[in-house]
Amino acid sequence: MTEILRLENVSLSLPSRAGLVDILKSVSFSAHAGEAIGIVGPSGSGKTSMLMVASGLEAVSGGAVTACGFAFAGQGEQALARFRRDNVGIIFQSFHLIPTMTALENVSVPLEFRGRPDAAERAAEALGKVGLAHRLTHYPSQLSGGEQQRVAIARAIAAGAKLLLADEPTGNLDQETGASVIELLFDLKKQTGATLLLVTHDRALAQRCDRILEVKDGHVSEGRT
Repeated sequence: MTEILRLENVSLSLPSRAGLVDILKSVSFSAHAGEAIGIVGPSGSGKTSMLMVASGLEAVSGGAVTACGFAFAGQGEQALARFRRDNVGIIFQSFHLIPTMTALENVSVPLEFRGRPDAAERAAEALGKVGLAHRLTHYPSQLSGGEQQRVAIARAIAAGAKLLLADEPTGNLDQETGASVIELLFDLKKQTGATLLLVTHDRALAQRCDRILEVKDGHVSEGRT
């Protein structure tokens, strides 16, 4: 099975008023193609930081990260940005859509960064997959929370990401809407063969994943599925 992500003895320390704070401590794990990994643990334990490190958005203090065959060590911001553009889709709790752009334009952005001449067509196709073919010209303020998260998912999958990183994707949604968004996310993961890292406080949701990683005080251990 193809390895998509590997963290080896990763540590992350960030400055605070009280001095350096150790966020991650000697974290090691790997993820393979098509795998879904649930990441659970108390608030402040380092779950989101793991996603930041896995995407190259946060530089590690020690250890090594390799994703999709690309080693992060020694890479500059431009190289890491190109890596994310070509390989990673990130789904945030707060959607992070551009308010002055339509749904179609929001999803087109990463495709345009890749120089795709068919960016608008691919974006429309991705929005169709999430059930929003009728909302292409609507702005985020005209969409419900669930629809905004669907746009965010379409943006994450439109460019063919091999690695999907979802940080509490249902955190700002009601239970019913959140459940439909999760069904969609798992269906699309299966269709695309992407690897999913899902940060959640919902243990029942984590149980749907192939594996669970427990994060506590910056340490990671294998949990039970």
